[in-house]
Amino acid sequence: MMRLAKILFCLASMLPLAAMGAQQHFIETPSLAERVQSGELPPVAQRIPQVPRRLELGGEFSPGQHGGQMRLLMGKQKDIRQIVIYGYARLVCYAPDLKLEADILESFEVVENRIFTLRLRKGHKWSDGHPFTSEDFRYYWEDIAMNPALAKGGPNKIFLVDGELPQVEFPDPYTVRYSWSKPNPYFLPALAGARPLYIYKPAHYLRQFHASYQSEEKLKQMIDEMGKRNWAGVHFSRDRPYKATNPDLPSLQPWVNSTYPPSDRFIFKRNPYYHRIDQNGRQLPYIDSIAVNIASSKLVPAKTGADESDLQARYLRMDNYTFLKTAAKRSNFDVRLWQTAKGAHMALYPNLNTNDPVYRELLRNLDFRHALSLAIHRYEINQVVYFRLVEESNNTVLREGPLYRPKYQEDWIGFDLETANRLLDELGLEQRDDRGVRLMSDGRPLEIMIQTAGESTEQTDVLELIHDSWLQAGIKLYSVPSTREVFRNRIFSGEAIMSIWSGLENAIPTAENSPKDLAPTSKYQYQWPKWGSYYESSGKSGEAPDLPAARRLVELNDQWARARSHEERVDIWHQMLEINREQTFTIGIVNHVPHPVVVNNYLRNVPQKGFYDIAPGAYFGIYKPDTFWFDEARR
Repeated sequence: MMRLAKILFCLASMLPLAAMGAQQHFIETPSLAERVQSGELPPVAQRIPQVPRRLELGGEFSPGQHGGQMRLLMGKQKDIRQIVIYGYARLVCYAPDLKLEADILESFEVVENRIFTLRLRKGHKWSDGHPFTSEDFRYYWEDIAMNPALAKGGPNKIFLVDGELPQVEFPDPYTVRYSWSKPNPYFLPALAGARPLYIYKPAHYLRQFHASYQSEEKLKQMIDEMGKRNWAGVHFSRDRPYKATNPDLPSLQPWVNSTYPPSDRFIFKRNPYYHRIDQNGRQLPYIDSIAVNIASSKLVPAKTGADESDLQARYLRMDNYTFLKTAAKRSNFDVRLWQTAKGAHMALYPNLNTNDPVYRELLRNLDFRHALSLAIHRYEINQVVYFRLVEESNNTVLREGPLYRPKYQEDWIGFDLETANRLLDELGLEQRDDRGVRLMSDGRPLEIMIQTAGESTEQTDVLELIHDSWLQAGIKLYSVPSTREVFRNRIFSGEAIMSIWSGLENAIPTAENSPKDLAPTSKYQYQWPKWGSYYESSGKSGEAPDLPAARRLVELNDQWARARSHEERVDIWHQMLEINREQTFTIGIVNHVPHPVVVNNYLRNVPQKGFYDIAPGAYFGIYKPDTFWFDEARR
C-alpha cells in the first residue's frame, strides 16, 4: 500500500500543465515530498503557475539538483534584507544584458512610457499557498498608498508625473493597468530595483491589521499586544517585505525567512510555491535553505577564510584578497574577482554649496576643479594601493556599458603638475606661506578639509597619496573622519568643503535608466547637496542652482523624463555625460576595482566573472541564485 501511494504521488507530481503549450513533466522537490504525501502541500504541478517562468540553463551554467543549505555571513541583523536582494524575484527584472524582462509577471505592455499593462501568471500563489491576483495590487493602491493613515505623504513619488497620479485599473484577476497622460520612465526600473517599489501586498494576510477590515476591539487588542500607538503602526510592523523581519508575511521570493528577530542565526526556507522552473521541470530554487549567521563585520573575512561561508562577498574588500587566497589552499573554496559597477570606487566631492564664501568661489571655478584633478597622481595610487589592478578614471560610465566614450573616462585625469600650478597661478593664488601652501584671497592658507565617514583604511591610504601630490601644487589636505551620520550632516549643512565617497551608483546604465545622478536631484549628491534638496523638495528646502551648467543638467534630466523615443534618451544621456566630463563636478580617482567573491567548491552555477554592485544587478541577484546548486558531495 505504501509503495502504491508513492507511485501515485510521483505520477501526480509529474502531471503536465496544458498551459505550457507542450507536455511538461515536473520533478518533485525531495525535501517537500513528505509534506506532499501527507497532504500538507499539493504536488508541484499544482503549486507552480499555469505558465511558470522557465529558465534554460546552458553553457557555463547547467541544470542542477535539489538540496542542501547555503551558509552566509552577515555583520548585523538588518543585513538579512540581503537575501531579499540576492533572491531578486521582481515583477520585472534586469537580465545580464541589462534589458528589462518579465519575471513575476507573465508579460507587460508599455505604450509611449505612459500606459503600463501588467499581466499576472494564472495559478501563481504566495508562499502560504494563497492566490496572487490583481486584488493584491488593488489592496496596495487603495488601502495603503491612498490611505493617509498608512501613507502620510501620499503615494510614492514614483507615481507622480508633474503632480499627476496614475489612473489605476484592475480589469480582471490577472491584469493591472497604470496610465498617465505623460511618460513615466521611472516606473518599470523602480519595479526592477534591488530595493523595489512594492505595488502589491498580500491582501489576505494584511487585512487583519487594517481598520477597514478589522473590528475596533481586535485592533485595540493587537495595538496593546505589540506596543504600538495605533493600528497603522501594527500594520506597518507586519508589512516589511524588504526587511524580511516578519516570518508570517507571505512572500513571492525564492527563500522566505522563518526566524523571528532578534537572533544570531536566521534560516530562510524555500518557497514551495515559487514561480520559476528549469528546463527539466525542477521547481527552483535548487537549494533548500539559506542559513545567515550574524558575526561582527570585522570578523567576516576571517570567518570566511575559515570556510564558514559558502558564498561571501559582503564585508570583504580587496585588501582581504591575499589572505583569502592563502586560506583557499587549505579550505574548500575558490576566490574570484568580480568587478564593481560604480563610476568611481572613490571620488572627491567639492561641495559647491559650502557655506564659506571664499572656498565656494574657488570650488565653483572650473579651472580650480581641473587643477585639483590634474594634481592627483592616479598612477601612483593604482600602483601603491591597488597593485595596478584598477583603472585611473573620472567618475563616469564604464566601458562595459553602451553609453561609454573614452573621453568621459580619460579627460583631466593625467598627472600634470605643471598645468595644475599654472591654472592655480592664473586664479590669483601665486602667494604662498613658509610651508609652500598657497594663500587665498582673504590671506588664509589653501587648506582643504576632506570629510570621510571613517569606515575604510583604504580611503586613508588614498588620501595620504593625494595629500603628497597636492602639496606639490601648494594645496594642503586634511582628512576629517567622523561617523556616517555626522559626515552627512556636515555636507548637508554646508559646513563641509569637500568629501570622499564612491561614484555613480550605476555606471553601466542604458539610455532607459534615469540620468538623474548626473544632475542636482538629491541632497545625497555631495557635490551640490543644497541644490539637490531644492529639486527633491520641489523648492521647499535647499537652494536653487545658480550655476549655468548645473541648471542645464536639471533641464536635460527633465527632458529625458518626457522623451518618447530611445534616440532622444541616448542623446540626452550623452549631453549630460559631456557636461559632467567638462565641468569635473566630481573628481574620480579609480574604478574597475575588483571585489573578492568567495565560492564553495561544491557550489555550481556561480559565474567565474561578474559585476558585484547593488545597481543594477542586486549583487548576486542578476545571476539568479535560485539556480545555484550543490553537487552531490555537499547535498
